[in-house]
This record gives sequence, structure tokens and C-alpha cells, in this order.
Amino acid sequence: MLRRVGGGCKWLGRRPQCRMAHEEWLQSVEICASRFNLLRARLRICFRGTICMVLVALVLRLAVVPFADAERLDPKRDHWQFGGETGRIARSIVQGRGFSSPFWGETGPSALIPPVYPLLLAGIFRLFGTYSKASALVALSLNCLFSALTCLPVFLIARKGFGERVALAAGWTWVFFPYAIFFAANLICPPVLITLLLSLLFLIALHLEASSRLLPWIGFGLLYGLAALTEPVVLSILPALGIWLCYRLHRRGQRWFLPATLGALAFFAVLSPWFLRNYRAFHQVIPFRDGFGLELRVGNNGDTWNWVTPGLHPSDNEAEWQEYKKVGEIAYIAEKKHQAVEFIGNHPRWFVVMSLRRALYMWTNYWSFDRRYLAQEPFDPPNIFLCTALTALALTGLWRAFRKGLPIAVPLALALFFFPMVYYVTHPQDYYRRPVDPLFVVLAAFVVASRSRLGRGPSTMVTETAHPGLAETTSDSGDALDHVGRGSERLDFSFPQQTPDPTCKDPQHQQHLQEFIRQHGRPIFDARH
Repeated sequence: MLRRVGGGCKWLGRRPQCRMAHEEWLQSVEICASRFNLLRARLRICFRGTICMVLVALVLRLAVVPFADAERLDPKRDHWQFGGETGRIARSIVQGRGFSSPFWGETGPSALIPPVYPLLLAGIFRLFGTYSKASALVALSLNCLFSALTCLPVFLIARKGFGERVALAAGWTWVFFPYAIFFAANLICPPVLITLLLSLLFLIALHLEASSRLLPWIGFGLLYGLAALTEPVVLSILPALGIWLCYRLHRRGQRWFLPATLGALAFFAVLSPWFLRNYRAFHQVIPFRDGFGLELRVGNNGDTWNWVTPGLHPSDNEAEWQEYKKVGEIAYIAEKKHQAVEFIGNHPRWFVVMSLRRALYMWTNYWSFDRRYLAQEPFDPPNIFLCTALTALALTGLWRAFRKGLPIAVPLALALFFFPMVYYVTHPQDYYRRPVDPLFVVLAAFVVASRSRLGRGPSTMVTETAHPGLAETTSDSGDALDHVGRGSERLDFSFPQQTPDPTCKDPQHQQHLQEFIRQHGRPIFDARH
């Protein structure tokens, strides 16, 4: 039976379907499809948003905190697992004894640890109780927040140096980065905070490369001073990075001396209260911390089975602690420094070999496969794989950045190679490389993202040619860079790969140049032209 509805009908098999019902079905399908597309668009926006990165990273890190909470609350050795020397000094501050007593008992003023993190932990103790469960949760949660916020500078560094696509890959890699999750949820000490601060400093430095404005340079100096009082190892990068920034400004024809001077004054203004405190307490100049001699002795004593020899530190040796208590911190550190220097002078070959082993450990996490060592460090084999793979990807990315002439290549190389040098002569730890992990992640994401096929197609990058006034553009579909900044600029060229030389005086060439400008717009050359 054929039923007419609305002037027409349709047969499907033996059962007729009216056009109106069919249209209603199509409309419902279109509504569902539009809602699905809207949801997909919102998810894409959410995925691309840095706020989403931070929130996901924070949730992941907080989820791990309960598994580490019990170890931090272990009362053995008077809660030594709760921050070590940092926790001891924080407790002394809360008890009204000032910045003192980094081990057991009252031993007077100390400069063994820089002040920022102990003061932060002292504030937590004062609000939530000394060595309490609430304090442990707050301290670890705050570390998780610092680690999650590091997603922001990771994303912005990658976007400025390599483009939007690499930035997304780097940001989400940091969200799920195993080292970032583990150490944020386990350590009550400065490495997680200094990772955030060093990433922010590197990001600011990328912008200062093309800016001679005074306020940003002053802010850079203030923030660098705060970072140096958190963990002085960041100073290993400052001289080389500062010289590079001044060179870039000088090359651009911009002023560099006044901004750099004001930045240095701001830097020392932050440091001066701590310097003055140390001079009043010890009657000698102690710029940041006085523990270098002890660390040098712990790492250079003839023992090689581990990267740090147990039993040579006042925290784990009763005899060393008694000596520290008897002679005082300054005399004790000076004696340990003398012992270390004497040993190195008598065993120079041993020192060179050990320095190379320490360097290998910092870049690959490999020290030994000896049974005794693996019994103490059972997670080293997977750590070796992860750390070595990350290093290989990062070095590949750095090589490609240099090969393409990207402006970010030199600052990255300075940070990666200068940062760990002090640990080559003292001793490493598994968390000592963590502050520069964001830069390793950025370079690794550059390699992986530029080789994937998920990009938007070929894009353009800029390299500086031998001619000082000409910027040559090249295109590489394998890299798929969205934009690459020269200095602090974001350049996007749409004209052909080869541009006419503006310095040529040949009339035919000049006519070709004018035709090029009419078709593609004026090429971007150096400001001197």
C-alpha cells in the first residue's frame, strides 16, 4: 500500500517511508552531528589551552602524594626524611632560634642551605605544625603546584622557539613527564621550585634578547636573585647567558650596557640582605652558602662504588656530626675542603676519571651495574633508559636547531652544558638535573613533533645568512614549524624561498625587485637596510 504524505513518498524494501519522517530523521542526525562537532571543538580548545595542561598536571601529581606521605612522616632520626637540613633549619626558625642548627641539637647560625626554601617551609610549619601530617601534605601539594605551573614556561619557550605545534607537544609531555610527577610528589626540598624559576628565567631571557627596555631587565635581575637564593647552582648559567643577551642587543644596534647594569644592580639588591646576614653571623664573606667544601669532600675520597659515598656527612655519621658540633660549621667546612683539595692534588688521574663518570651519570643516569650498587639503586635500569633517551632526543633537537640557524639554539646550549658542570667536580644526585629537564623536554618535543604527520603542512622558518642584512627563508615540510621568532619577533613569511638582493644596483635586478614587492609585499631585511 502506497501512502501519500506531503505530495510524495519513498519505498524502502516493502515498507514505505514518508518524506516527512525521513526529513525529521535527517534533521535529528544533523543535530547530533552538530552537537558532536561542537563537543569536539570544545575538546580541541581545551586540549590547546595551557590552563587545561596545568590542571591535569596538578591532578596527576596530587594523586601520587598519598603514596609518599608516609615516608615523610617517619619519625626515625627525628623526622630526618622530612626535608633533611631544610626541615631542621625551618624548625629552628619556628622555635625562635633563627636560621640555625641544620642537623641535631643547637649548633648556632648556619649558611649550609640558601634561605628561600627553609623560610617557605618554616611558614608552613608555623601554620600547620612542625613535622605534622598537615605540613607534609601542604609542602608536597605546593611542590605539585610548582611542577604543574612549569607547564606554562615549557609551552611558551617551545612556542617562541619552535612554533605552536611543538609547544603543545612539549606542554603535554611535561604534564605526563615521569620525573616531574615523581619528584614533585616526593621531595620536600628546593629542586621543584627552582625548576619553575629557572624555566621562567629562560623564557624571560628569550624576550630580553631583543628588548633594551629597563623594567624587564630589572625584573629579570630580581627574579634571578630570588632563584640564586633558592638554589645557587643557577648561577652557573648566568654569566654566559648574560654575555649572550648583551651580544644580541649590541648586534641589533640597541643599547645593552645600561639595561645589563640595572639588571645586575637589581640582582645584587636581592642578594645583599643574605650576604650581610652571613657577614654579621660569621664575620666573613659567605655569598650564598658555605657547604661547597663538604660536598667536594663527600664526592672525592677514593670510593667509587656509588656516586656519593655514605658515611662522610654529619647527617649519617656520628663521628662527623660530633666534629661538626665541636669545631663549628665554618671550621668544619674549611677542614673538609682542605681534605678534598689535598686528595685531588694527590690523585689527579682519579679525579679526572671520576669527573667523566659524573658527567656520564648526569646525562644518562648510568653509574654502575654492580650488584652492590643496584641493590641500593634498584630503579636505575629504567632510569638509564628514560634519561638516555631524553638526552639523545634533546641533543638531536639541539643539533637540528643549530643546523637551521634558530635563534633559540645558543641559549639552549648554554643552559644545558653549563648547568651541570659544578656536579662534575663534587658529586651528582638523581634529582640534580631536574631543573633543566624542561629544556630537555622542549628539544625532545621539537624532534618528535617535527617528524610527525599531524601538522598543518609546510611552514616557513628564518635563518641568518652570511650577508648581514639579508634574512633567507626556507621551508621544510618535515619540520612543520608554525613560526620561528628571530629574537623576540614572530615572523611569518609567505613569499617565495629566494628573495631578490636589495643591494644589487643592476637596473634589471631592481625592476625584478619592484615586481616582487608588488606581488608579495616588501621582504623583511635587517634594519640597517
